[in-house]
Amino acid sequence: MAWKRLVKALLYPHIAVMLALVPIAIALLIYAMAVLGSDSVVAILAYVLAAYTLTVWCLKIPYLIRFFKAFKRENKYVQRWLCDERLRVNVSLYGSLFWNTAYAVFQLAIGIYHGSFWFCSLAVYYICLAAMRFFLLRHTARYRAGEQMRAELLRYRACAIWFLLLNLVLSVLVFFMVYFNRTFVHHEITTIAMAAYTFTTFTAAIVGMVKYRKYNSPVYSASKTISFTAGCVSMLTLESTMLNTFGATREGFRRMMLALTGAAIAAILIFLGAYMIVTATKKLKEIESEGNGAE
Repeated sequence: MAWKRLVKALLYPHIAVMLALVPIAIALLIYAMAVLGSDSVVAILAYVLAAYTLTVWCLKIPYLIRFFKAFKRENKYVQRWLCDERLRVNVSLYGSLFWNTAYAVFQLAIGIYHGSFWFCSLAVYYICLAAMRFFLLRHTARYRAGEQMRAELLRYRACAIWFLLLNLVLSVLVFFMVYFNRTFVHHEITTIAMAAYTFTTFTAAIVGMVKYRKYNSPVYSASKTISFTAGCVSMLTLESTMLNTFGATREGFRRMMLALTGAAIAAILIFLGAYMIVTATKKLKEIESEGNGAE
């Protein structure tokens, strides 16, 4: 029976041991791939340790699933988070407002320090997004979704007008980037990390726009549209960075790609702004007609 206990201890170690194995295995694996050759004894041991770590974590998956299901079902704070969409939206808006403001201040400081019109323009853009989120937060902090539909529609339409104005700022950014051939060159690893972050946030913004439609709240929808707008600008900046970092072909090709992407994003923002204005105006008229009919 001793060998059975030994095998069980090896395949199902204590969770503290499993957690300690992860950073050790990753560090050794990176060191082996970057410095050592494949024939090195240390490299072979690093590969074996990485395979062992992956195996024990895979064997632990059923237990982890049961643990998180029980935690989700029994923890009152998790239940409150899952059931209170107002709390989730407010936390999301507060977090987005904080990062928007911090990023805008950072861009403004860089723009002033380097005398860069590009960074100052980005700062203005993100300051506008932060102002829109604060505008929405003033409503969600006091009311639940659909509780004051007329007020929500008015804020929804106001955000749409802001979108159209922001489109002018974005057009200036694109013109500056294309006409003056403004370039961004980063290390390849930094660029790949930027790409992973941008695609993740952009995808999350699209999912949020679709997901929050079920709450029938114009304010919630507007908050997710703001995230989508920020994602569009991040995609444009990422495209410029990748084209220059990885040495993409001719200068004319880079300018053409940036111009086409900028035009597409501007068209999307115009469409979103127009759609929001038309929808809000139509629903406001319906509410007013219902109110007049009730009288």
